[in-house]
Amino acid sequence: MSGFGDLRELYQEVIFDHNRKPRNFHVLDPCTHQADGHNPLCGDQLTVYARVAGDVVEDVSFIGHGCAISKASASLMTEAVKGMKTGEVENLFRDMHAMLTEAHPDRDLGKLEVLSGVREFPARVKCATLAWHTLHNAITQASETAKTE
Repeated sequence: MSGFGDLRELYQEVIFDHNRKPRNFHVLDPCTHQADGHNPLCGDQLTVYARVAGDVVEDVSFIGHGCAISKASASLMTEAVKGMKTGEVENLFRDMHAMLTEAHPDRDLGKLEVLSGVREFPARVKCATLAWHTLHNAITQASETAKTE
């Protein structure tokens, strides 16, 4: 059981760190892609900005407010996708959604694995997926606000 406790402590530590000091928390100017996200259930709101050249996400950032899980997920996401091709980002979006809602994907998600702990709290899954849905909308240039409802 000590392994599970250690994982839970790591999960909490990473979530708290990324909530207190979110990475890439600023308006990205100039940007080529942008989308808004809103979780009406708990009031999380964010905007994701990306600068895409060809098919590579050169830079990505976010602004907004929300719970610790929402902000930490967005922070971890921005660190993970910088430098990725848009197709890789879309694959990662699907794998993250699967990890948070269904079953763990067949690949190692590195530092993002810490978010798997959210699955223990079904009411918080929407908080963790909001940034990912918003990035997906930005990359695909969807015009609607990303919602987790």
